[in-house]
Amino acid sequence: MSFPFPVISADSHITEPPDCYSAHIDPAFRDRAPHMVTDEQRGDLFVIPGMSRPIAMGLVAAAGKPPEELSIAGVTFDELHRSGWDPSYRLADQERDVVAAEIIYPTVGMMICNHDDVDYKQACFQAYNRWIAEYCSVAPDRLLGCGQTALPSVDQGIADLTAIRDAGLRGVMMPGEPGTLADDGSGDYDDPMWDPFWDAAVGLGLPLSFHILTSRNSLFNGRPRGSRLNGFLGIIRGIQDIMGTLVYGGVFERHPGLRIVCVEADAGWVPHYMYRMDHAYNRHRNWMAPGVELSKLPSEYFAEHIYTTFQDDWTAFRVADQMNWRRLLWANDFPHSDSTWPWSQEMLAEQTAHLTDEQRQAILSGNTADLYGIDLTKLPVAAAA
Repeated sequence: MSFPFPVISADSHITEPPDCYSAHIDPAFRDRAPHMVTDEQRGDLFVIPGMSRPIAMGLVAAAGKPPEELSIAGVTFDELHRSGWDPSYRLADQERDVVAAEIIYPTVGMMICNHDDVDYKQACFQAYNRWIAEYCSVAPDRLLGCGQTALPSVDQGIADLTAIRDAGLRGVMMPGEPGTLADDGSGDYDDPMWDPFWDAAVGLGLPLSFHILTSRNSLFNGRPRGSRLNGFLGIIRGIQDIMGTLVYGGVFERHPGLRIVCVEADAGWVPHYMYRMDHAYNRHRNWMAPGVELSKLPSEYFAEHIYTTFQDDWTAFRVADQMNWRRLLWANDFPHSDSTWPWSQEMLAEQTAHLTDEQRQAILSGNTADLYGIDLTKLPVAAAA
């Protein structure tokens, strides 16, 4: 099956090459730049100085592999999808999945969000921004990169927004916690100190994204209770905490033009989460921080301001009418192990069959195009193989 419009992935990734950081980082940090090493048992690993666990390459670019071949370790860089770091191969992999364009996020950069040294993070992210801008420049209508910022301060965050926009990148991937977050909780995203930053993002027209695995309190970053699969399920919680912080903190009340993207945390949970947000507010609004007033129900802020991306989440399609489907963004998560590549079309044909034509076009294409300012007339409408 093929769709009569260009299908867009709202969340895809690159695979940082060994010199992504070392070749682009501020010279003051070059001797500590994230780098790749080879281990006889564990294969190639990305080492991030200051973080205890290196990143094995096994699941980083395992799209298309059968489950029995998935392995965290024992994989070398040259076994990975070349299009993860070589843009000249990327369009062919898009065409195989019948995807016309992708919003592109980092891979190693997700883990660097959890680094304790904010200045180090900032140097790494600026290096990544230089690399990803060059990567996307090969096909700027089809490769739409998101830059990164460590948010060491409000002023630096605003400067990063401008630099990211000027580099031709289309969005900003935020760290799970800002660099200003203190042990007592002050300086978090609901702190009014960040109001100028939100205003700047709105003024620049840059969507801000929060991706899974970028919060230090994520269950996936610790030891899950019971089966390791519990860690896989628990990664959604860190994103929900951020969304609740923004809603209950009055951020959307103060910034009605702000748009936030909740990335790779699925979306089938959204109707129940909005209901529980309203329940908590109606019963326990006295717990709200002093001075925060909401003129709408929490669910209304969520429905208007928060976009959610998902790949294989049939529940999201089934309950689309119970949330704002204009905020649903489908993605293929290529080339990660959880990707629907290269069988996305077959899956989508089945999971979207009950939707109206308007809903199907919006979730698979139009919503993402509207959010990121993508010109659909410049994208191919390919026939599935």
